[in-house]
Amino acid sequence: MVNIIVLWNTIYIDAALAQLRQEGYPVRDEDVARSSPFVHERHINLLGRYSFIVPEAVNRGELRPLRNPNDADA
Repeated sequence: MVNIIVLWNTIYIDAALAQLRQEGYPVRDEDVARSSPFVHERHINLLGRYSFIVPEAVNRGELRPLRNPNDADA
């Protein structure tokens, strides 16, 4: 389970950094070097049984859209 979380976080951290760079935000290499895909303790419960239904878009290799922190629902 931890490996899946780290992989998922790595993919989305990379996507978020790419989007920030594309939008012209300054992304410093020293900040990226200190980021970690292993941050899970607040949003993932590692106890229990899990069942996953993979959306068709994910089966096609697509990522879900990144949230905009300026949106009201973020």
